[in-house]
Amino acid sequence: MTKGDIATDPMAWAQVLRRSVRELSDAGVPGAMRDARLLLAHVLGVARDRVTLILPDPAQPDDVAKFKALITRRCGREPVSHILGTREFYGREFAVSADVLDPRPDTETLIDVALKGAFLRVLDLGTGSGCILLTLLAENPDAVGVGSDLSEPALNMARQNGKALGAGERCRFINSDWFGNVEGQFDLIVSNPPYITANEMAALEPEVLRFEPHMALSPGGDGLGAYRAITGGVMGHLSPGGRLVVEIGPAQGQAVTGLFHNAGLQNVKTIPDIDGRDRVVIGSRP
Repeated sequence: MTKGDIATDPMAWAQVLRRSVRELSDAGVPGAMRDARLLLAHVLGVARDRVTLILPDPAQPDDVAKFKALITRRCGREPVSHILGTREFYGREFAVSADVLDPRPDTETLIDVALKGAFLRVLDLGTGSGCILLTLLAENPDAVGVGSDLSEPALNMARQNGKALGAGERCRFINSDWFGNVEGQFDLIVSNPPYITANEMAALEPEVLRFEPHMALSPGGDGLGAYRAITGGVMGHLSPGGRLVVEIGPAQGQAVTGLFHNAGLQNVKTIPDIDGRDRVVIGSRP
């Protein structure tokens, strides 16, 4: 290795961090400083808000090598959440991998909407990591729930998260194509289904297109296939007065509210996210 190599020069973490940020920026990674600090905190086992305090410290070669390996993965556009193995959602940490869709801040709007009404039994269709169902159960200790998904690896991840969050006894996860294997009725049915159109897939960021499961991103075609399946079967599983709450793409409000109305749901509303974009559709059974 040369004298200037990041892994052999004795230097402070501040210098290592600057070089890594430059490397990430050159690779086209958005938020290079943020990501570098997150990865450094992970390597050193410190809280993210403590990174500034260790920057003057000398960087030990073994730690620099570990940090460099993670920076290289991020330069390949692997998501930080996959590198760390966790993603924060609604104030809690969830285990994630390439088998599940990453929990996103936009989906917290769905949680906020669902929590505005009472429920004791909740069904999460296409549960993925289980973040929606498990968050609702954590916020409502009296509730029980079921999460369904077609992917067995995703269901295993959801079970892992349920156990870690202490909700394992109040929920179960089943393999089901939407309502196919679901039994019983629920006060609340929620879903963040795949809704990206086939034409939109190619424009996704590399972190999404290359590292997240396509079956959780797009149903193909016009992106509405999942909503048709959900609204087509919802009346058989929604208790009288119960609510259906789904996440949508920003341009899908009119189409999805139409499907809700056609299914016989009432009090149908489209609710924006924090950025003012249509994000959630809600309706109730008469």
